[in-house]
Amino acid sequence: MSSELARAGYESLEPYHVLSYFNPHNKSVAERLRLSRAGMYVGGRAAPLGRCPSALVTATFYNFSPELIAFGWGEALATGLDEVHAGRSEAVDASLRDALGDGVSSPELPRIVGALRAGIVDASYVGRPLAAAWAASPWPDEPHLQLWHAITIAREHRGDGHIAALVLADLSPVEALVLHEAPHPDPALRRRTLGKHLLLTTRGWGEEQWQEASESLRGKGILDGEGGMTAAGAALYDRVEEQTDAAAAGFWAGVPEAAETLRRARPFVKAVIDVGYLPGTKSSG
Repeated sequence: MSSELARAGYESLEPYHVLSYFNPHNKSVAERLRLSRAGMYVGGRAAPLGRCPSALVTATFYNFSPELIAFGWGEALATGLDEVHAGRSEAVDASLRDALGDGVSSPELPRIVGALRAGIVDASYVGRPLAAAWAASPWPDEPHLQLWHAITIAREHRGDGHIAALVLADLSPVEALVLHEAPHPDPALRRRTLGKHLLLTTRGWGEEQWQEASESLRGKGILDGEGGMTAAGAALYDRVEEQTDAAAAGFWAGVPEAAETLRRARPFVKAVIDVGYLPGTKSSG
C-alpha cells in the first residue's frame, strides 16, 4: 500500500515542483543575476548542498553531463548560492501566484503542508544527499511556498532512491535517459516522458552520445532494432520503477492520512497545470 501511495504522490504532486523549471519569470531573474539557463537550474536545485565540487552535484543529479553541471555550478558559485536561491524562490513565488490566484490564501494549504512536514520529519535520509540538503534548508514563510518546499523534499527523496535503482540496473546516465524515452510494450502504462530533444537540451548531451547509448542498450538486449523496449528491457524498466516506489514508501508511511492529503493537494496542482507554463500545456514554450 505504501508503494502505491509513493507512486500516487509522485504522479499527483510532480507538476507543482516542476513549475520551478518551466515558467516565464525564470528568464527575467536569470537576466538580472546574469545567469544562463544552466546556471539558474543547477544553482537553484543544488544550492542547499552549499559550496562543493561540481563532481558532487553531477553525482546527485545523475543523468546530466558533467560539462553542463560544471558550467552551471560555476556560474552559480560566482553569483552566490544565496542570491541564486533567492532569485529562484522569487520566480517560483510569482509563478505560483499566477497559477493559484486567491488560492494562495486557502486554509487548505497549511493543512496539506502540516501532513507533509510530519512525513519529512519522520523520514530517513540515509543515502539521500540531495533530499537531506533540502530537508535541512530553511522553510519559506508563505503556505504556497511551503507546499512547494515540502513537495521538493519529497521529490528529491524519491529521486535519490531512483538513482540507487539506476545504479543497481547498471545504466549509464545517457542509457537511463534513452530507456526512459523508449516505447514500452504496454501501451496502457502511464508514463511521464519529456522527449529526446528536450532531454538532450536540458541535460547537456549530444546526438552522438544518445546514439552510442542506444547502441549499447541494443547490444544488451534492452532495446529492439526500432528503439522500443524488448521484453527484457520492459522488465528492467518496470523493476527500476518498482524499486523506486518501494524506496519512497517509507516517506509516505510517515504522512498522516496520506491519501486524503493528496486529494486535498490535487486542486492546487491542477491550477499549476492549467496556468499553461509546463511543457505540453496550453501556453507552454
